[in-house]
Amino acid sequence: MASDHKQSEVEREAHVTLALVTGIGAFRLAALRRRFGSAEQALRARFEELVRVDGMTELVAAAVNGANREAAREALRSAAQMGARVLVPDDPGYPAMLRSIPNPPPVLFVHGNAGILAAPAVAIVGSRDHSAYGAEVGRALGRAAARAGLVVVSGMARGLDSIAHLAALDGGGATIGVLGTGLGVIYPATNRDLYDRVVKQGLLLTEFPPGAPPTAGSFARRNRLISGLARVTVVVEAAELSGTLGTVRHALDQGREVLAVPGPITSRVSAGTNALIRDGAGPLLELRDLLDHYPELGVRRADPAASDPEGPPLFGRLLAALGKQPLPAGQLIEQCGAPVGEALAALSALELRGTVRQEAGLYRTVAAGLFG
Repeated sequence: MASDHKQSEVEREAHVTLALVTGIGAFRLAALRRRFGSAEQALRARFEELVRVDGMTELVAAAVNGANREAAREALRSAAQMGARVLVPDDPGYPAMLRSIPNPPPVLFVHGNAGILAAPAVAIVGSRDHSAYGAEVGRALGRAAARAGLVVVSGMARGLDSIAHLAALDGGGATIGVLGTGLGVIYPATNRDLYDRVVKQGLLLTEFPPGAPPTAGSFARRNRLISGLARVTVVVEAAELSGTLGTVRHALDQGREVLAVPGPITSRVSAGTNALIRDGAGPLLELRDLLDHYPELGVRRADPAASDPEGPPLFGRLLAALGKQPLPAGQLIEQCGAPVGEALAALSALELRGTVRQEAGLYRTVAAGLFG
């Protein structure tokens, strides 16, 4: 039994060693294991044997011959020391959504609640240099999606990524932060508090080994995992040539749905989202536009008179209470007399429409709704 465990650990180390070789992805790694019977045997193979493997180039074969086993050992040690897990495609906990993308990562380093990888997820992405409108929509959408039962996935970047993560956590839900660095590298440095919250209440995920710094291409590479983890990618704001649109391209390549939030045609940071809608992306005008893609949540689009929790009567009671003065959630729910879950769901829907907003713990009405 002990020897089986030792053999398993040796094979896992060999798998990670191969995964960290430049030019080795999930498909080449699988081909190597098929050809030689295991990752360990692939590492022991001669150059002449390696170059005969389907899809193998001489350059990559040479890199496999020179693979750094110590780098893999250090990655596994560092992950264990910080309480993180290492997932490979054979593991039951490896996210099924990533197994189906064109270039799945051969290894994942995850820190936090890995159980949420099995839950339905939405990717919410957008510009670092966003408008006040974009921030308000991103905040309302992240909170509403989390309360509806979706895990919010984003890239831990400054701007709308951070807003979406925080909104999901503030809404009592879960979030997955996909990194363009290794675990333990906080980038940007101003996101330290967010990193700590995500580890405690959600999950950090990366294909880069612990301690790996950002590189020129690491964030573009990360984007395919953001879209790959989610059934739907929502773009809140993006300029015409925004890097956010790279995530959209990955989503389309992966067969995922793309929704975009319309914005003013005079706004530079809405030029990209408006163009996406013009070119066929679905517009996100209300929460149901998103939830229709998740029938397992039990929320269906109905006629306008019955499309929200408890229908317009609950909306009316909430808005009537807020018409007098801003109120904290507990007092507002008590005044409207609805069950807590239904009242929170209705508040989320009103927030996404832009009819109400939450500031400093108080809900208040908004004169002009974001979604009309």
